[in-house]
Amino acid sequence: QVQLVESGGGLVQPGGSLRLSCAASGSIFSINAMGWYRQAPGKQRELVATITGGGSTNYADSVKGRFTISRDNAKNTVYLQMNSLKPEDTAVYYCNVYRAIDTDTRRARDYWGQGTQVTVSS
Repeated sequence: QVQLVESGGGLVQPGGSLRLSCAASGSIFSINAMGWYRQAPGKQRELVATITGGGSTNYADSVKGRFTISRDNAKNTVYLQMNSLKPEDTAVYYCNVYRAIDTDTRRARDYWGQGTQVTVSS
């Protein structure tokens, strides 16, 4: 079993910055990819950014040039640096672990964090 602990959300003014963190712990042999998704009120959950174990990244067009995803493989932790935040970035941000291999069973599973609120408002 894998546990995800997210942190770093909050209230920020437009143009400000926030850094989200998500640490995965438990019976982890390896993790294929980690990422962030978000869900605004009344909207579907959407991809924000993902990163593989090798460091390949993928971003939603709406955040390119403003957000940066990074990963510490030794700590099984993924970060999302969010700069130049806009009101439309307001959402609950969810950490995702894609294909975490269990140390004992060697089975792969996906996991989601509990979500952290990001509010961009003046």
